[in-house]
Amino acid sequence: MPKRIFSGAQPTGNVHLGNYLGALRNWVALQSDYESFFCIVNLHGITVPQDPKVLAAKTRELARIYLAVGIDPNVSTVFVQSDVPAHAELTWLLNGVARLSELERMTQFKDKARNQQENVLVGLFDYPVLMAADILLYQTDLVPVGEDQKQHLELTRDIAIRFNRDYGQTFVIPDPFIPKVGARIMSLADPTKKMSKSDAESEAGCIMLLDQDEAVRRKFKRAVTDSGTDIRFDASRPAINNLLTIYHLLTGKPVPEIEDHFSGSGYAKLKDELADVTIEFLRPFQERVLGIDDDKLDQILEQGAERAEAIAKMTLGHAKVNMGLVGARK
Repeated sequence: MPKRIFSGAQPTGNVHLGNYLGALRNWVALQSDYESFFCIVNLHGITVPQDPKVLAAKTRELARIYLAVGIDPNVSTVFVQSDVPAHAELTWLLNGVARLSELERMTQFKDKARNQQENVLVGLFDYPVLMAADILLYQTDLVPVGEDQKQHLELTRDIAIRFNRDYGQTFVIPDPFIPKVGARIMSLADPTKKMSKSDAESEAGCIMLLDQDEAVRRKFKRAVTDSGTDIRFDASRPAINNLLTIYHLLTGKPVPEIEDHFSGSGYAKLKDELADVTIEFLRPFQERVLGIDDDKLDQILEQGAERAEAIAKMTLGHAKVNMGLVGARK
């Protein structure tokens, strides 16, 4: 049997180019070699306050984006997290294994809690346990993750190992898949920060996948650059390095060829050509998004939820038996 992968994204904010180059692009490449489960993790979305109507609309929009980038529902299982109740139920079981001190160490929680202070929701604190449930439900072998989620995956592994030790073999221990190139696409406004839809400067720093041509050109034109004039890949010059990385990933051209092409050119040429290749990528993608009608989307998500639930129920049932939660009435 092929190994299994699981990954997901939240239907909050707008999906940007960094999400595609760092995650979605890799999912498409991996799906032909692995049994693949790609989830719209809307339960994670409500760990911070959401407008219900917006969340519902963004959930469907993200599902369309999954399909438009090339995730094939005939090959991969595409579904919405809340359509499979086992995600929430296994989270509670894993809360009986996870430790308070582990969750308190999660850097993402500390960063977000610092901004929200007394209004922090319990769900935000428990977010990593829900993520562990997402992954472990499907006996996942490989998890495509960005660097910012690596700590959460390490916690997932610790929880699974502890559960197997205390209650008997139940879960596969997942491994991370972190691409060497493109895992961290940086903000155009601040190349020391990852491109993020939750960033206050996201409008200037992010190329959204649904941005129109004029917005794409404007954002690249205003992108921050480094001192110096050479256009070459150089980690010590993060702004230019980031722009060249985006160009490299979108065109597929080798690094030496790109550096030769821009040798002696100014930053304006790089930004103009980068806008051109980005628009060339986004136009057909956006057409595919618009071409997925509601009935087709509903059918894909219903079938995906059915396939996911069949596996999730088996894992959840095994976990409940091993914890002594089944058979108490006998």
